[in-house]
Amino acid sequence: MYFKVSMRTNPATGVYCGYYRLVESYRNHCDRVCHRTILNAGYLDGLTTDQLNLIQKILTSKVANHDKPLFELPYTDDTTVLRHVDEFYQRMVAEKRIDVFTEKKENKSTKNGKDLQLIDLNSIRNKDVREVGAEWLSFQAICQLQIVPFLESLGWSEDQVRLAQTHIISRAVYPASELKTTRWIRENSAVCEITGLDIEQITKDRLYSISKKLYSEKDALEQHLSVRTNELFDIQDKIILYDLTNTYFEGRKQGSKLAKFGRSKEKRSDAKLVVLGLVINPEGFIKYSSILEGNMADSKTLEGMINKLRVKTSSSAKKALIVIDAGIATEENLKMILDNGYDYLCVSRSNLKTYNIEAGASTVSVTDNRKQKIELCRVKSDRNTDYYLKVESEAKELKERSMNEQFRSRFEAGMQQIADSLTKKGGVKQEDKVHERIGRLKQKYPSIGRYFDIETEVKEEAAPKWKKKGDEPDKKKNRIVTSVKWSVKEGVDINARSGVYFLREYSGQCVQ
Repeated sequence: MYFKVSMRTNPATGVYCGYYRLVESYRNHCDRVCHRTILNAGYLDGLTTDQLNLIQKILTSKVANHDKPLFELPYTDDTTVLRHVDEFYQRMVAEKRIDVFTEKKENKSTKNGKDLQLIDLNSIRNKDVREVGAEWLSFQAICQLQIVPFLESLGWSEDQVRLAQTHIISRAVYPASELKTTRWIRENSAVCEITGLDIEQITKDRLYSISKKLYSEKDALEQHLSVRTNELFDIQDKIILYDLTNTYFEGRKQGSKLAKFGRSKEKRSDAKLVVLGLVINPEGFIKYSSILEGNMADSKTLEGMINKLRVKTSSSAKKALIVIDAGIATEENLKMILDNGYDYLCVSRSNLKTYNIEAGASTVSVTDNRKQKIELCRVKSDRNTDYYLKVESEAKELKERSMNEQFRSRFEAGMQQIADSLTKKGGVKQEDKVHERIGRLKQKYPSIGRYFDIETEVKEEAAPKWKKKGDEPDKKKNRIVTSVKWSVKEGVDINARSGVYFLREYSGQCVQ
Protein backbone atom coordinates (compact mmCIF):
# COMPACT_ATOMS: atom_id res chain seq x y z
CA MET A 1 0.00 0.00 0.00
CA TYR A 2 1.08 3.56 -0.63
CA PHE A 3 -0.23 7.10 -0.34
CA LYS A 4 -1.57 8.84 -3.44
CA VAL A 5 -1.98 12.61 -3.28
CA SER A 6 -4.18 15.02 -5.22
CA MET A 7 -4.13 18.78 -4.79
CA ARG A 8 -7.33 20.52 -3.73
CA THR A 9 -8.54 23.28 -1.41
CA ASN A 10 -9.08 22.26 2.20
CA PRO A 11 -12.66 23.43 3.02
CA ALA A 12 -11.79 23.73 6.71
CA THR A 13 -8.75 26.00 6.30
CA GLY A 14 -9.16 27.33 2.76
CA VAL A 15 -5.55 26.31 1.99
CA TYR A 16 -4.64 24.63 -1.30
CA CYS A 17 -2.85 21.46 -0.20
CA GLY A 18 -2.60 17.69 -0.67
CA TYR A 19 -5.45 15.23 -0.08
CA TYR A 20 -4.13 11.71 0.63
CA ARG A 21 -5.64 8.33 -0.24
CA LEU A 22 -4.25 4.96 0.76
CA VAL A 23 -4.05 2.87 -2.43
CA GLU A 24 -2.98 -0.69 -3.22
CA SER A 25 -1.99 -2.37 -6.49
CA TYR A 26 -3.36 -5.69 -7.73
CA ARG A 27 -3.61 -7.74 -10.89
CA ASN A 28 -7.04 -8.39 -12.40
CA HIS A 29 -8.21 -11.52 -14.22
CA CYS A 30 -6.57 -10.26 -17.42
CA ASP A 31 -3.22 -9.96 -15.59
CA ARG A 32 -3.32 -6.18 -15.82
CA VAL A 33 -1.98 -4.05 -12.96
CA CYS A 34 -4.84 -2.02 -11.44
CA HIS A 35 -5.21 0.26 -8.43
CA ARG A 36 -7.97 0.63 -5.88
CA THR A 37 -8.46 3.00 -2.99
CA ILE A 38 -8.38 1.32 0.42
CA LEU A 39 -8.90 4.39 2.60
CA ASN A 40 -9.39 8.13 2.24
CA ALA A 41 -6.83 9.44 4.74
CA GLY A 42 -7.67 13.10 4.21
CA TYR A 43 -5.40 16.14 4.66
CA LEU A 44 -2.08 15.20 6.33
CA ASP A 45 -0.29 18.56 6.29
CA GLY A 46 1.51 18.00 9.60
CA LEU A 47 3.38 14.88 8.48
CA THR A 48 6.77 14.77 6.79
CA THR A 49 7.66 12.62 3.80
CA ASP A 50 9.61 10.19 6.05
CA GLN A 51 6.63 9.84 8.39
CA LEU A 52 4.26 9.15 5.49
CA ASN A 53 6.60 6.49 4.08
CA LEU A 54 6.88 4.85 7.50
CA ILE A 55 3.10 4.85 8.01
CA GLN A 56 2.43 3.14 4.68
CA LYS A 57 5.23 0.63 5.31
CA ILE A 58 3.91 -0.36 8.77
CA LEU A 59 0.31 -0.58 7.51
CA THR A 60 1.32 -2.80 4.59
CA SER A 61 3.20 -5.15 6.91
CA LYS A 62 0.41 -5.17 9.50
CA VAL A 63 -2.31 -5.96 6.97
CA ALA A 64 -0.23 -8.67 5.29
CA ASN A 65 0.47 -10.35 8.67
CA HIS A 66 -2.74 -9.65 10.56
CA ASP A 67 -3.08 -13.38 11.39
CA LYS A 68 0.50 -13.56 12.74
CA PRO A 69 0.56 -11.36 15.86
CA LEU A 70 4.08 -12.41 16.77
CA PHE A 71 5.48 -11.24 13.45
CA GLU A 72 7.77 -8.27 14.00
CA LEU A 73 6.59 -4.98 12.51
CA PRO A 74 8.94 -2.17 11.45
CA TYR A 75 10.07 -0.48 14.65
CA THR A 76 9.58 3.19 15.42
CA ASP A 77 9.20 5.30 18.54
CA ASP A 78 7.46 8.16 16.71
CA THR A 79 4.16 8.53 18.58
CA THR A 80 2.61 10.50 15.70
CA VAL A 81 3.33 7.70 13.25
CA LEU A 82 2.02 5.03 15.65
CA ARG A 83 -1.14 7.03 16.31
CA HIS A 84 -1.91 7.38 12.58
CA VAL A 85 -1.11 3.70 11.96
CA ASP A 86 -3.54 2.63 14.68
CA GLU A 87 -6.23 5.05 13.47
CA PHE A 88 -5.98 4.00 9.80
CA TYR A 89 -5.86 0.28 10.64
CA GLN A 90 -8.94 0.49 12.87
CA ARG A 91 -10.79 2.40 10.14
CA MET A 92 -9.91 -0.22 7.54
CA VAL A 93 -11.22 -2.96 9.81
CA ALA A 94 -14.39 -1.03 10.74
CA GLU A 95 -15.13 -0.12 7.11
CA LYS A 96 -14.40 -3.73 6.05
CA ARG A 97 -11.69 -2.69 3.64
CA ILE A 98 -9.59 -5.68 4.72
CA ASP A 99 -10.53 -9.20 5.89
CA VAL A 100 -9.54 -9.81 9.48
CA PHE A 101 -10.66 -12.91 11.42
CA THR A 102 -9.68 -12.96 15.06
CA GLU A 103 -9.85 -15.88 17.45
CA LYS A 104 -12.39 -14.02 19.54
CA LYS A 105 -14.84 -13.66 16.64
CA GLU A 106 -14.52 -17.33 15.70
CA ASN A 107 -15.28 -18.39 19.28
CA LYS A 108 -18.29 -16.08 19.39
CA SER A 109 -19.61 -17.55 16.13
CA THR A 110 -19.19 -21.06 17.51
CA LYS A 111 -21.19 -20.16 20.61
CA ASN A 112 -24.03 -18.87 18.45
CA GLY A 113 -24.21 -22.18 16.65
CA LYS A 114 -22.48 -20.98 13.48
CA ASP A 115 -19.86 -23.10 11.77
CA LEU A 116 -17.71 -20.91 9.52
CA GLN A 117 -15.70 -22.77 6.91
CA LEU A 118 -13.38 -21.63 4.15
CA ILE A 119 -14.63 -22.38 0.63
CA ASP A 120 -12.56 -22.71 -2.52
CA LEU A 121 -14.39 -20.45 -4.95
CA ASN A 122 -12.84 -22.25 -7.93
CA SER A 123 -14.59 -25.44 -6.84
CA ILE A 124 -18.11 -23.93 -6.99
CA ARG A 125 -20.27 -25.06 -9.92
CA ASN A 126 -23.70 -23.70 -10.89
CA LYS A 127 -26.50 -25.76 -12.39
CA ASP A 128 -29.79 -24.54 -13.86
CA VAL A 129 -29.34 -20.95 -12.70
CA ARG A 130 -32.46 -18.81 -13.29
CA GLU A 131 -33.52 -15.21 -12.82
CA VAL A 132 -36.24 -14.47 -10.30
CA GLY A 133 -35.99 -10.85 -9.09
CA ALA A 134 -37.99 -8.94 -11.70
CA GLU A 135 -40.37 -11.88 -12.09
CA TRP A 136 -41.17 -11.90 -8.37
CA LEU A 137 -41.75 -8.13 -8.35
CA SER A 138 -44.14 -8.43 -11.32
CA PHE A 139 -45.97 -11.29 -9.64
CA GLN A 140 -46.51 -9.16 -6.52
CA ALA A 141 -47.93 -6.38 -8.72
CA ILE A 142 -50.35 -8.86 -10.33
CA CYS A 143 -51.50 -9.94 -6.87
CA GLN A 144 -52.08 -6.32 -5.81
CA LEU A 145 -54.07 -5.64 -8.99
CA GLN A 146 -56.23 -8.74 -8.33
CA ILE A 147 -55.94 -9.94 -11.91
CA VAL A 148 -56.33 -13.61 -10.93
CA PRO A 149 -59.74 -13.16 -9.20
CA PHE A 150 -60.89 -11.07 -12.17
CA LEU A 151 -59.96 -13.76 -14.72
CA GLU A 152 -61.53 -16.46 -12.56
CA SER A 153 -64.77 -14.45 -12.45
CA LEU A 154 -64.84 -14.66 -16.25
CA GLY A 155 -64.82 -18.44 -16.07
CA TRP A 156 -61.16 -19.03 -16.90
CA SER A 157 -59.67 -22.36 -15.83
CA GLU A 158 -56.77 -22.57 -13.39
CA ASP A 159 -54.37 -23.60 -16.14
CA GLN A 160 -55.42 -20.63 -18.32
CA VAL A 161 -55.00 -18.21 -15.41
CA ARG A 162 -51.49 -19.50 -14.67
CA LEU A 163 -50.53 -19.30 -18.34
CA ALA A 164 -51.89 -15.73 -18.52
CA GLN A 165 -49.89 -14.76 -15.42
CA THR A 166 -46.76 -16.29 -16.91
CA HIS A 167 -47.23 -14.46 -20.20
CA ILE A 168 -47.97 -11.08 -18.56
CA ILE A 169 -44.87 -11.31 -16.35
CA SER A 170 -42.74 -12.38 -19.32
CA ARG A 171 -43.96 -9.42 -21.37
CA ALA A 172 -43.08 -7.04 -18.53
CA VAL A 173 -39.62 -8.48 -17.86
CA TYR A 174 -38.54 -9.68 -21.33
CA PRO A 175 -40.60 -8.08 -24.14
CA ALA A 176 -39.97 -10.20 -27.24
CA SER A 177 -41.73 -12.46 -29.70
CA GLU A 178 -43.56 -15.57 -28.52
CA LEU A 179 -40.77 -17.78 -29.86
CA LYS A 180 -38.03 -15.86 -28.01
CA THR A 181 -40.19 -15.66 -24.90
CA THR A 182 -40.55 -19.47 -24.90
CA ARG A 183 -36.77 -19.89 -25.05
CA TRP A 184 -36.25 -17.31 -22.32
CA ILE A 185 -38.71 -19.04 -19.98
CA ARG A 186 -37.18 -22.46 -20.60
CA GLU A 187 -33.56 -21.38 -20.27
CA ASN A 188 -33.30 -18.26 -18.07
CA SER A 189 -36.38 -17.44 -16.03
CA ALA A 190 -37.96 -18.88 -12.89
CA VAL A 191 -41.37 -17.40 -13.74
CA CYS A 192 -43.00 -20.85 -13.96
CA GLU A 193 -41.82 -21.68 -10.44
CA ILE A 194 -43.56 -18.51 -9.23
CA THR A 195 -46.86 -19.00 -11.08
CA GLY A 196 -46.97 -22.79 -10.58
CA LEU A 197 -47.20 -23.60 -14.29
CA ASP A 198 -45.47 -26.68 -15.65
CA ILE A 199 -42.56 -25.39 -17.73
CA GLU A 200 -43.00 -28.25 -20.20
CA GLN A 201 -46.37 -26.76 -21.19
CA ILE A 202 -44.77 -23.54 -22.46
CA THR A 203 -44.86 -23.32 -26.26
CA LYS A 204 -45.09 -20.41 -28.64
CA ASP A 205 -48.51 -21.58 -29.83
CA ARG A 206 -49.92 -21.59 -26.30
CA LEU A 207 -48.54 -18.09 -25.74
CA TYR A 208 -50.19 -16.94 -28.99
CA SER A 209 -53.53 -18.41 -27.92
CA ILE A 210 -53.47 -16.88 -24.43
CA SER A 211 -52.56 -13.48 -25.94
CA LYS A 212 -55.67 -13.62 -28.14
CA LYS A 213 -57.81 -14.69 -25.18
CA LEU A 214 -56.50 -11.82 -23.06
CA TYR A 215 -57.13 -9.34 -25.89
CA SER A 216 -60.72 -10.55 -26.17
CA GLU A 217 -61.22 -9.31 -22.59
CA LYS A 218 -59.36 -6.04 -23.22
CA ASP A 219 -62.17 -3.60 -22.43
CA ALA A 220 -63.28 -5.30 -19.23
CA LEU A 221 -59.68 -5.82 -18.09
CA GLU A 222 -58.78 -2.16 -18.67
CA GLN A 223 -61.80 -1.03 -16.70
CA HIS A 224 -60.89 -3.38 -13.83
CA LEU A 225 -57.27 -2.17 -13.77
CA SER A 226 -58.36 1.47 -13.93
CA VAL A 227 -60.63 1.15 -10.93
CA ARG A 228 -58.14 -1.01 -9.02
CA THR A 229 -55.22 1.41 -9.45
CA ASN A 230 -57.44 4.27 -8.34
CA GLU A 231 -58.31 2.34 -5.18
CA LEU A 232 -54.71 1.36 -4.45
CA PHE A 233 -53.26 4.85 -4.85
CA ASP A 234 -56.32 6.93 -3.91
CA ILE A 235 -56.58 8.55 -7.37
CA GLN A 236 -59.68 10.44 -8.50
CA ASP A 237 -58.78 11.01 -12.17
CA LYS A 238 -59.20 14.76 -12.06
CA ILE A 239 -56.75 15.11 -14.96
CA ILE A 240 -56.64 12.80 -17.99
CA LEU A 241 -54.00 12.88 -20.72
CA TYR A 242 -54.74 11.78 -24.27
CA ASP A 243 -52.20 11.26 -27.04
CA LEU A 244 -51.48 9.10 -30.07
CA THR A 245 -48.53 7.43 -31.70
CA ASN A 246 -48.13 5.02 -34.57
CA THR A 247 -45.96 2.07 -35.47
CA TYR A 248 -45.16 0.43 -38.78
CA PHE A 249 -45.01 -3.12 -40.12
CA GLU A 250 -42.15 -4.52 -42.16
CA GLY A 251 -44.47 -6.95 -43.95
CA ARG A 252 -47.03 -6.22 -46.65
CA LYS A 253 -50.09 -6.75 -44.36
CA GLN A 254 -52.37 -7.38 -47.35
CA GLY A 255 -55.24 -8.86 -45.36
CA SER A 256 -55.19 -6.34 -42.49
CA LYS A 257 -58.17 -4.04 -41.97
CA LEU A 258 -56.23 -1.68 -39.68
CA ALA A 259 -52.80 -1.44 -41.31
CA LYS A 260 -52.91 1.44 -43.77
CA PHE A 261 -50.46 3.81 -45.38
CA GLY A 262 -50.34 7.12 -43.49
CA ARG A 263 -48.09 9.75 -42.00
CA SER A 264 -45.46 7.85 -40.04
CA LYS A 265 -43.90 9.53 -37.02
CA GLU A 266 -40.82 7.40 -37.67
CA LYS A 267 -40.57 8.61 -41.31
CA ARG A 268 -41.53 5.20 -42.72
CA SER A 269 -43.92 6.29 -45.45
CA ASP A 270 -43.12 3.08 -47.34
CA ALA A 271 -44.68 0.83 -44.68
CA LYS A 272 -48.24 0.34 -43.48
CA LEU A 273 -49.13 1.74 -40.07
CA VAL A 274 -51.48 1.34 -37.15
CA VAL A 275 -52.32 4.15 -34.73
CA LEU A 276 -52.24 3.59 -30.97
CA GLY A 277 -54.34 5.91 -28.83
CA LEU A 278 -53.75 6.09 -25.06
CA VAL A 279 -55.63 7.74 -22.24
CA ILE A 280 -53.54 7.99 -19.07
CA ASN A 281 -53.60 9.93 -15.82
CA PRO A 282 -50.70 12.07 -14.49
CA GLU A 283 -49.50 9.12 -12.39
CA GLY A 284 -48.84 7.18 -15.60
CA PHE A 285 -51.60 4.55 -15.32
CA ILE A 286 -53.25 3.66 -18.62
CA LYS A 287 -56.99 4.21 -18.42
CA TYR A 288 -57.95 3.20 -21.93
CA SER A 289 -56.19 2.21 -25.15
CA SER A 290 -57.27 1.66 -28.71
CA ILE A 291 -55.68 0.46 -31.95
CA LEU A 292 -56.92 2.48 -34.92
CA GLU A 293 -56.44 2.55 -38.67
CA GLY A 294 -53.04 3.80 -39.78
CA ASN A 295 -54.41 6.53 -42.09
CA MET A 296 -56.65 8.11 -39.45
CA ALA A 297 -55.88 11.75 -38.66
CA ASP A 298 -55.11 12.59 -35.04
CA SER A 299 -57.97 15.07 -34.78
CA LYS A 300 -60.55 12.43 -35.81
CA THR A 301 -59.74 9.90 -33.09
CA LEU A 302 -60.83 11.82 -30.02
CA GLU A 303 -64.60 11.43 -30.23
CA GLY A 304 -64.53 7.64 -29.97
CA MET A 305 -62.28 7.87 -26.93
CA ILE A 306 -64.42 10.48 -25.20
CA ASN A 307 -67.59 8.45 -25.68
CA LYS A 308 -66.02 5.51 -23.80
CA LEU A 309 -63.93 7.49 -21.35
CA ARG A 310 -66.34 7.69 -18.40
CA VAL A 311 -66.97 3.95 -18.45
CA LYS A 312 -63.32 3.02 -18.97
CA THR A 313 -61.72 5.23 -16.36
CA SER A 314 -63.28 4.96 -12.94
CA SER A 315 -66.45 5.17 -10.95
CA SER A 316 -65.62 8.72 -9.94
CA ALA A 317 -68.35 11.20 -10.77
CA LYS A 318 -66.06 14.21 -10.53
CA LYS A 319 -65.50 16.33 -13.59
CA ALA A 320 -62.21 15.51 -15.30
CA LEU A 321 -59.80 17.81 -17.15
CA ILE A 322 -58.67 16.31 -20.47
CA VAL A 323 -55.19 17.33 -21.63
CA ILE A 324 -54.51 17.10 -25.39
CA ASP A 325 -51.87 18.44 -27.75
CA ALA A 326 -52.35 21.04 -30.47
CA GLY A 327 -52.70 18.45 -33.24
CA ILE A 328 -55.95 17.16 -31.70
CA ALA A 329 -57.27 20.45 -30.31
CA THR A 330 -59.51 21.49 -33.20
CA GLU A 331 -62.50 23.71 -32.44
CA GLU A 332 -64.85 20.79 -33.22
CA ASN A 333 -63.04 18.53 -30.75
CA LEU A 334 -63.01 21.15 -28.01
CA LYS A 335 -66.74 21.71 -28.42
CA MET A 336 -67.32 17.95 -28.36
CA ILE A 337 -65.35 17.66 -25.09
CA LEU A 338 -67.49 20.32 -23.46
CA ASP A 339 -70.70 18.71 -24.75
CA ASN A 340 -69.68 15.46 -23.05
CA GLY A 341 -69.24 17.17 -19.68
CA TYR A 342 -65.44 17.48 -19.53
CA ASP A 343 -63.01 20.37 -19.27
CA TYR A 344 -59.95 20.66 -21.50
CA LEU A 345 -56.38 21.95 -21.48
CA CYS A 346 -54.36 22.21 -24.68
CA VAL A 347 -51.74 24.18 -26.53
CA SER A 348 -53.41 26.75 -28.76
CA ARG A 349 -53.19 25.67 -32.40
CA SER A 350 -52.22 29.20 -33.45
CA ASN A 351 -50.47 32.03 -31.65
CA LEU A 352 -52.77 34.81 -30.53
CA LYS A 353 -52.10 37.90 -32.63
CA THR A 354 -54.29 40.19 -30.55
CA TYR A 355 -54.64 39.74 -26.81
CA ASN A 356 -54.75 41.81 -23.64
CA ILE A 357 -53.05 41.19 -20.33
CA GLU A 358 -55.66 40.72 -17.62
CA ALA A 359 -56.07 43.48 -15.10
CA GLY A 360 -53.97 42.75 -12.06
CA ALA A 361 -52.18 39.87 -13.74
CA SER A 362 -48.43 39.74 -13.23
CA THR A 363 -45.68 37.80 -14.95
CA VAL A 364 -44.53 34.82 -12.91
CA SER A 365 -41.10 33.28 -13.45
CA VAL A 366 -40.61 29.57 -12.83
CA THR A 367 -38.03 26.95 -13.83
CA ASP A 368 -38.51 23.54 -15.36
CA ASN A 369 -36.80 20.33 -14.27
CA ARG A 370 -33.69 21.40 -16.19
CA LYS A 371 -33.53 24.72 -14.30
CA GLN A 372 -34.49 26.64 -17.46
CA LYS A 373 -36.40 29.88 -16.96
CA ILE A 374 -40.05 30.10 -18.06
CA GLU A 375 -42.28 33.17 -17.74
CA LEU A 376 -46.06 32.85 -17.39
CA CYS A 377 -48.70 35.55 -17.76
CA ARG A 378 -52.50 35.37 -17.94
CA VAL A 379 -54.03 37.06 -20.99
CA LYS A 380 -57.47 37.52 -22.57
CA SER A 381 -58.49 36.93 -26.17
CA ASP A 382 -61.34 38.42 -28.15
CA ARG A 383 -62.02 35.04 -29.78
CA ASN A 384 -63.66 33.39 -26.76
CA THR A 385 -63.86 33.37 -22.98
CA ASP A 386 -61.34 30.56 -22.47
CA TYR A 387 -58.48 30.94 -20.02
CA TYR A 388 -55.21 31.69 -21.87
CA LEU A 389 -51.75 31.49 -20.37
CA LYS A 390 -48.89 33.08 -22.29
CA VAL A 391 -45.71 31.03 -21.92
CA GLU A 392 -42.26 32.41 -22.79
CA SER A 393 -39.37 29.96 -22.66
CA GLU A 394 -35.77 31.05 -23.15
CA ALA A 395 -34.65 27.54 -24.09
CA LYS A 396 -37.48 27.18 -26.60
CA GLU A 397 -36.65 30.58 -28.06
CA LEU A 398 -33.02 29.59 -28.68
CA LYS A 399 -34.13 26.33 -30.27
CA GLU A 400 -36.72 27.95 -32.54
CA ARG A 401 -34.34 30.74 -33.57
CA SER A 402 -31.78 28.13 -34.57
CA MET A 403 -34.41 26.21 -36.54
CA ASN A 404 -35.66 29.38 -38.26
CA GLU A 405 -32.15 30.33 -39.33
CA GLN A 406 -31.54 26.84 -40.65
CA PHE A 407 -34.83 26.78 -42.60
CA ARG A 408 -34.21 30.30 -43.90
CA SER A 409 -30.76 29.40 -45.22
CA ARG A 410 -32.16 26.30 -46.92
CA PHE A 411 -35.08 28.27 -48.40
CA GLU A 412 -32.82 30.97 -49.78
CA ALA A 413 -30.42 28.34 -51.13
CA GLY A 414 -33.37 26.80 -52.97
CA MET A 415 -34.36 30.20 -54.36
CA GLN A 416 -30.79 30.74 -55.50
CA GLN A 417 -30.86 27.45 -57.39
CA ILE A 418 -34.04 28.57 -59.15
CA ALA A 419 -32.38 31.91 -60.05
CA ASP A 420 -29.19 30.21 -61.28
CA SER A 421 -31.24 27.90 -63.49
CA LEU A 422 -32.47 30.92 -65.47
CA THR A 423 -28.99 31.56 -66.87
CA LYS A 424 -28.01 27.96 -67.59
CA LYS A 425 -28.41 26.22 -70.88
CA GLY A 426 -31.31 23.82 -70.58
CA GLY A 427 -32.36 25.32 -67.25
CA VAL A 428 -35.98 25.79 -66.18
CA LYS A 429 -37.07 29.20 -67.51
CA GLN A 430 -40.75 28.92 -68.48
CA GLU A 431 -42.96 30.97 -66.19
CA ASP A 432 -45.33 28.17 -65.17
CA LYS A 433 -42.44 25.79 -64.40
CA VAL A 434 -40.57 28.41 -62.37
CA HIS A 435 -43.68 29.18 -60.30
CA GLU A 436 -44.17 25.47 -59.78
CA ARG A 437 -40.63 25.17 -58.37
CA ILE A 438 -41.23 28.17 -56.09
CA GLY A 439 -44.50 26.65 -54.88
CA ARG A 440 -42.81 23.37 -54.04
CA LEU A 441 -40.11 25.22 -52.13
CA LYS A 442 -42.73 27.12 -50.11
CA GLN A 443 -44.52 23.86 -49.40
CA LYS A 444 -41.28 22.34 -48.12
CA TYR A 445 -40.56 25.28 -45.79
CA PRO A 446 -44.03 26.69 -44.92
CA SER A 447 -42.90 28.28 -41.65
CA ILE A 448 -40.36 30.46 -43.51
CA GLY A 449 -41.80 30.87 -47.01
CA ARG A 450 -44.72 32.94 -45.76
CA TYR A 451 -42.34 35.68 -44.58
CA PHE A 452 -40.86 36.31 -48.07
CA ASP A 453 -41.96 38.47 -50.99
CA ILE A 454 -40.96 36.89 -54.30
CA GLU A 455 -40.94 38.82 -57.59
CA THR A 456 -40.30 37.50 -61.09
CA GLU A 457 -39.58 39.37 -64.30
CA VAL A 458 -41.04 37.79 -67.44
CA LYS A 459 -40.53 38.42 -71.13
CA GLU A 460 -42.30 36.95 -74.12
CA GLU A 461 -40.47 35.08 -76.87
CA ALA A 462 -41.70 33.82 -80.20
CA ALA A 463 -42.59 30.15 -80.28
CA PRO A 464 -40.22 27.87 -82.24
CA LYS A 465 -40.95 27.34 -85.95
CA TRP A 466 -42.85 24.32 -87.22
CA LYS A 467 -40.78 21.24 -87.97
CA LYS A 468 -42.79 19.48 -90.70
CA LYS A 469 -43.72 20.80 -94.08
CA GLY A 470 -47.34 21.82 -94.19
CA ASP A 471 -47.69 22.44 -90.40
CA GLU A 472 -49.26 25.70 -89.40
CA PRO A 473 -47.01 28.01 -87.35
CA ASP A 474 -47.77 28.33 -83.61
CA LYS A 475 -48.83 31.90 -82.96
CA LYS A 476 -48.50 31.55 -79.17
CA LYS A 477 -45.54 33.13 -77.42
CA ASN A 478 -43.49 31.57 -74.64
CA ARG A 479 -43.32 33.46 -71.33
CA ILE A 480 -39.75 33.23 -70.08
CA VAL A 481 -38.64 34.29 -66.60
CA THR A 482 -35.53 36.44 -66.79
CA SER A 483 -34.92 37.09 -63.09
CA VAL A 484 -36.19 36.15 -59.63
CA LYS A 485 -35.88 38.40 -56.58
CA TRP A 486 -36.85 37.60 -53.01
CA SER A 487 -36.73 39.48 -49.72
CA VAL A 488 -38.25 39.36 -46.24
CA LYS A 489 -41.51 41.25 -46.04
CA GLU A 490 -41.22 44.77 -44.72
CA GLY A 491 -41.89 45.13 -41.00
CA VAL A 492 -41.79 41.37 -40.39
CA ASP A 493 -39.57 39.75 -37.75
CA ILE A 494 -39.15 36.05 -38.46
CA ASN A 495 -38.22 35.34 -34.83
CA ALA A 496 -40.88 37.54 -33.26
CA ARG A 497 -42.84 34.54 -31.95
CA SER A 498 -39.87 32.35 -31.09
CA GLY A 499 -40.18 30.80 -27.65
CA VAL A 500 -43.79 31.99 -27.17
CA TYR A 501 -46.85 29.77 -27.06
CA PHE A 502 -50.26 29.84 -25.39
CA LEU A 503 -51.97 27.29 -23.15
CA ARG A 504 -55.76 27.27 -23.52
CA GLU A 505 -58.08 25.95 -20.83
CA TYR A 506 -61.77 25.75 -20.14
CA SER A 507 -62.68 24.72 -16.62
CA GLY A 508 -64.35 25.94 -13.50
CA GLN A 509 -60.97 26.59 -11.91
CA CYS A 510 -57.65 28.04 -13.04
CA VAL A 511 -54.71 25.79 -13.81
CA GLN A 512 -52.78 25.04 -10.67
